[in-house]
This record gives sequence, structure tokens and C-alpha cells, in this order.
Amino acid sequence: MNRPVQLSRCCRALVAAFSRSAAAVAGLAVVAGVAGAIMNAPMAHAAPEPDAIPTKWQLDIEPGPLRLASVDVPGEGNKFFYYLTFKVTNNTGADQLLAPKFEIATDEGEILRSDRGVAPVVTETLLARLRNPYLEDQIGIQGRILEGQENAREGLIVWPCNDLSPDEVTVYAEGFSGESKSVIAPDTGRVFVLRKTLMLRHAVPGNLNPRSDAPIERTDTRWVMR
Repeated sequence: MNRPVQLSRCCRALVAAFSRSAAAVAGLAVVAGVAGAIMNAPMAHAAPEPDAIPTKWQLDIEPGPLRLASVDVPGEGNKFFYYLTFKVTNNTGADQLLAPKFEIATDEGEILRSDRGVAPVVTETLLARLRNPYLEDQIGIQGRILEGQENAREGLIVWPCNDLSPDEVTVYAEGFSGESKSVIAPDTGRVFVLRKTLMLRHAVPGNLNPRSDAPIERTDTRWVMR
């Protein structure tokens, strides 16, 4: 009398075991499909690197530290600004055109061109504070730079500081090398020209202090294509 019950229980056990096996097989199929998709995904195109040995003209640039300053702007009150100085020497063997372009970027995605949003009084105030008679603003330093150590030029670069709590601040200095490379965007086919650019990366462990003239810590200095 108990055999039908025992058989029923046995059947249910077999069905359950089969269901578990089917689920496992399906799960493996899904994993295999995901792995296949990853393996078949197109490789990301790596950004080109500058030539290991420069083949184009290149000026020697000595960037000073990045600092923060507070300047009283007439009609606006105290404003905060990043600034750095640099020295550039032409050892290429021929005169070159000096037309530097500086940008500053934060980890928040903000990118600013130097001197934009900077009133002339700000640059004048910083030049007076630094007391270097050879220091030129970004406009004044543009032009032909003669060859030789005795013809080195010194410049001041200024940006507005809109956030005192970034985690990272990066300066990009372009216009000191003749090296460039063309790349094609794989999705649109559009051609972009990248230029050899000096990258200066800085770490900000806490909030920036505009009352301190201490340099912002520089963590990386290298040439990149940008």
C-alpha cells in the first residue's frame, strides 16, 4: 500500500534534481555568454605617447610651484587665484616662436584657460608681490625667443580658483614643443591633432588655504600628448 507514495516521493526528488541541474547549466551558459561578450569587445585605443627621443624642436621649461593667492579685486572683494611662474630657455639651435598655452583642470571636471576670468589688476598685484623684474605676464611673454641661455624668459600664469576643496589639480602647458600626432576617433572617424604637452599633477589632501603661500604638492611631472 505504501509503494505508490514511495514512488511519488522518488519522482518528485528526481524532478527537483533535474531542475537544479538545468538551472546550473543555464547559469553556466549565461556566464559563458558574458565572458564571450567581454572577450569579443573591441579593445580600447590607447592614447599615443610622446616620442622617446624628441625629433622636433623643444624648449626647456622649468615650472615653478603652483600656489594660491588672495587678491582684492575692486568692486568684487577678495578673490582666490592659482598662479605659477616658469622659466623657458631656447637651446634648439635656432630662434623659435613662443606662444604658450596653459590650462588647469580639477578632479571635479572643471577646466580653465589661464588669464580668462582674471582682471588685469590681479596679474599686476601678483607681479608686484613677486618682485622679479624679469617676470612677464602671459601676453607679454609671447613672441620670438632667441636661442641661448642668456635669452631665457620668465613668465607668470594665473587662473581663477572657484573651489577650495578639490582633491587633485592638474596644469597642462602647451606650446613648448613642435611634436604633434594625428589620431582618428574609432566611432566617428574624426581626426584629432594631439600636441606634446607638459603635465603637472598636484594633490590636495585637504581644503586649500588662500592665506598660505605654501606650494601645492606636486605628485607628477611628465610629457603627454593632449
